Amino acid sequence: MVLACGWAAHPAAGADSSPSVNSSFEELVRQGDAADAQFDPEKALRLYLKASSEHPKDPQVLLKISKEYSDSTVALSDPNDRRLRHEKALRYARRAAELDPRNPMALVMQAVCYGKLAELSDVRRKIEYARLIKDYADRALAIDPDCAYAHDVLGQWEFEVAALGRTKRLLVTLVFGGLPQASTEESVRQLERAVQLEPNSATHRLALGFAYVANGELAKARHSFEVVISMPPREIYDADCRQQAQQAIASL
Repeated sequence: MVLACGWAAHPAAGADSSPSVNSSFEELVRQGDAADAQFDPEKALRLYLKASSEHPKDPQVLLKISKEYSDSTVALSDPNDRRLRHEKALRYARRAAELDPRNPMALVMQAVCYGKLAELSDVRRKIEYARLIKDYADRALAIDPDCAYAHDVLGQWEFEVAALGRTKRLLVTLVFGGLPQASTEESVRQLERAVQLEPNSATHRLALGFAYVANGELAKARHSFEVVISMPPREIYDADCRQQAQQAIASL
């Protein structure tokens, strides 16, 4: 999964010195948002954690913390370090969902966390997490049919599961109990909707490009990748999206 997708009780290592103890909750959040916009997840994380210590039941801040834990893994090379960060991200997303059950992004963030953890897990866990990813994304769309990231998550889920092929799916069914049906056509539909809702997201457009490839629509795929390459960076993952798009075009 590609989200910033992308999540404790103490400031993150390597963060800047703490702001003044007189800083208000609102100012801490503002500074955290500014750090996030500058692609500095460690600094943003420290500020949001400080804000959360003042208002521990604010679900929006908990979601911000979840996002920064996930985003901070971009700079980590050790799989165990990444896993620990994604597990923390998941805990904060769960807490946000407990406090605000009707918040679709609290559900989407859990789906994203499971997607990131699946990349670091054995086959049994991958299958378990795949079921959870779809469940949380479906629940998010039931609350908000226009939640772009829920469409993105489902679109990526569709083409990744469809890519297993009949033989592998049969093996998964025999050994692990199977997965819901998936198709590249549904993947395209979900990701086209995500792009329609958020046309300035490189993440959505990159995923749509790969869905087009999986569905045999290579001209549309090339166009999607070219758009990604032309987009200015807006999120911490966008530089990687651009690189993936360049590599994808070279392989078409």
